[in-house]
Amino acid sequence: MHDAGVRGVRFNFVKRLVDFTPKDELLEIAERIKAWGWHVVIYFEAVDLPELWDFFTALPTTVVVDHMGRPDVSLPLDGPQFALFQKFMREHANVWSKVSCPERLSLTGPKALNGEQNAYRDVVPFARAIVAEFPDRVLWGTDWPHPNLKDHMPDDGLLVDFIPHIAPTAALQHKLLVDNPNRLYWS
Repeated sequence: MHDAGVRGVRFNFVKRLVDFTPKDELLEIAERIKAWGWHVVIYFEAVDLPELWDFFTALPTTVVVDHMGRPDVSLPLDGPQFALFQKFMREHANVWSKVSCPERLSLTGPKALNGEQNAYRDVVPFARAIVAEFPDRVLWGTDWPHPNLKDHMPDDGLLVDFIPHIAPTAALQHKLLVDNPNRLYWS
């Protein structure tokens, strides 16, 4: 699998999507992939971070958080839930974040304001905060082909248009789209 380009495994903790996998089995998998230099992608909801903190911090690899840990964007940016996620990244240099999938997090969606698309404006402050504080540990991507979405199919062009709102400078965009993925996947 390594020779084919695989560089990580994903552990899903979103309760509505998966059954429970014993954490000791997941730690065993993490230990095995560590030797290959692979990373673990973790998918969870922000409300579950306190319960999962000890397990996540015990992972012996680089850890990549899917979708910024699914923050509840109806809550304040400076509130305790998002602050805990920032603390998680701040205290653990092996933790990266995908600033991805605003279509899964947004309550407002890709609404037009004054005739212009302001894609997923309620998610922008959260993603921008992560990009600004951790510019060397963020990744961008889409969730194409967008599995498990039942209410709409996102416009991938609007997802690309989201990038300059969260990484407003050319230097930040280069890190997000080029430097960081190169370091994580190919170095």
